Amino acid sequence: MELVNPGIGLIIWTAITFIIVLLLLRKFAWNPIMEGLRQREDFIDESIRAAENAKAEMANLRAENERLLDEARAERERIIREANVAAKNLIEEAKGEAQKQAQRQLDEARIAINTEKQAALADVKRQVAQLSLEIAEKLLRRELSNESAQKALVQDYVSNLNVQ
Repeated sequence: MELVNPGIGLIIWTAITFIIVLLLLRKFAWNPIMEGLRQREDFIDESIRAAENAKAEMANLRAENERLLDEARAERERIIREANVAAKNLIEEAKGEAQKQAQRQLDEARIAINTEKQAALADVKRQVAQLSLEIAEKLLRRELSNESAQKALVQDYVSNLNVQ
């Protein structure tokens, strides 16, 4: 029962031992433990500041990325507008050139048609003249085949002449 009811000496020696252990712990363990806790607290504070800085930097980078994306979109739109304008100008220029070329070819075709028409008319006139000569020659040969018909024709021409 001595353990349940300890003696006064045991309590004093236990208290002295506890105080000695407490002083030893304070001298050798408490300061290193407290220093470790302070270092840990400083490390956590530094990590929190670094995380906040990283968060702020990420926000800045995100804003910068958005700004760059907006600039890129605006540049893309400008390039597309310029390309559309250039394409329209090119199409208009090509249409104008095509119309000029078509008009030039049409004029050349008209000139060629007129030239061919004039040549055809000259050829028809030549052929008509040739046929007329051939018909006149055949008629004269038939009519002038006998000598009395020739004399009558000459007399007719002479009488139709107006000699003044």
